[in-house]
Amino acid sequence: MTTHLHPDERQRLDMLRTALTHDFEVHTARLTQLTADTGDPGEAHTRSALIAATRQSLDQVTDALRRIAEGRYGVCERCAAPIPAERLEVLPHARFCVPCQQKHAG
Repeated sequence: MTTHLHPDERQRLDMLRTALTHDFEVHTARLTQLTADTGDPGEAHTRSALIAATRQSLDQVTDALRRIAEGRYGVCERCAAPIPAERLEVLPHARFCVPCQQKHAG
């Protein structure tokens, strides 16, 4: 699918891939920092929550990068309809269109 893209679409995906790769690197560095033992037991609960959130972000970024590589990026995983560009701008790791996301979360 990505081999037949319009040059503007290919450029947009390349820019998105670069941004997601940067996000991946930032989250990986943060996870490394968070998992370093500071020895302060009072921070353990907060650190655990931050680690879980960072891991979730890493998973979302990784999945988005995989969908780009496989040519499936921007297509709803439930109904196979295109996900609007506006939604992807706000939520680049979106897996579902809005109606399907509402059904998935509801």
